[in-house]
Amino acid sequence: MIKELKASSFLVLLLALAACGKSDEATSTATTDAAATDGIVEVGDETAPEAPAPVAEDEVQSVVEESAAEESATDEQPLVLALNDTKPQQQKFVYEEGKHYTRLVPTQTTIGGPDKIEVAEFFWYGCPHCYDLEPYLQRWKADMPANVRFVQVPVTWNNAVATHAKMFYTAEALGSLGVIEDMTAFHQAVFAELHQRGNRLLSERAMKQLFARFGASEDDFDGAWNSFDVDRRLRLAEDLSQRYSIQSVPTIVVNGKFRTGAPEAGGNAKLVEVIDELVARESIR
Repeated sequence: MIKELKASSFLVLLLALAACGKSDEATSTATTDAAATDGIVEVGDETAPEAPAPVAEDEVQSVVEESAAEESATDEQPLVLALNDTKPQQQKFVYEEGKHYTRLVPTQTTIGGPDKIEVAEFFWYGCPHCYDLEPYLQRWKADMPANVRFVQVPVTWNNAVATHAKMFYTAEALGSLGVIEDMTAFHQAVFAELHQRGNRLLSERAMKQLFARFGASEDDFDGAWNSFDVDRRLRLAEDLSQRYSIQSVPTIVVNGKFRTGAPEAGGNAKLVEVIDELVARESIR
């Protein structure tokens, strides 16, 4: 008998802004803190071979010898070709470690666990670069792979920034209770208040007015704002920020392993491409 080994190769084709730095926040917050006192993210179908015609008895030995010779000559080469087809040409990655993204050593744990590839955005509502990145992330989220989980982590570098982080987690808590039904709309509304209307949202009164627009009463706000859950999430955010070495925002961390941002990627559009490539890398582990 003649053995045939078929191998098919495949090729998977995958699809400059400065960031708000940690030190920048310390400078800008001196102003915002002062203002706070005012109250105001194909085996093709193979047809079965016909049965061979009967072979005369004196031909059997010849057939066996020929088959053995063919088997010896063909057994190895196809296998070598098949193995060659498994070279890294399966994936052609464009972006480089150390240039477009940084590998975290050691790999850090994620928020949601290992069931999905986690893409985390570290941000601050008051950062104009986070505001500029928002529409890119919203479009990316609409078509992100089913094996990906997107989470947002607010930084807590100082009092003003931490106030906005607490506001974010208060809204998430009320969202989980069904009080706030559209977290995306709320998220975008906060950006609009800060970057379009000049509302710094640093007082509880100003925040309560915004929450009221999304169906949250003052009691709803107070209950979540002062809850253990919100305090726990704030502490987790601060811990993640330290373990991921977040020095500027917006910063993206993929699966607790790769850190990147618009400046490294080459702009917001390129950043989305880097995210997709890092997700692809993690998908073939």
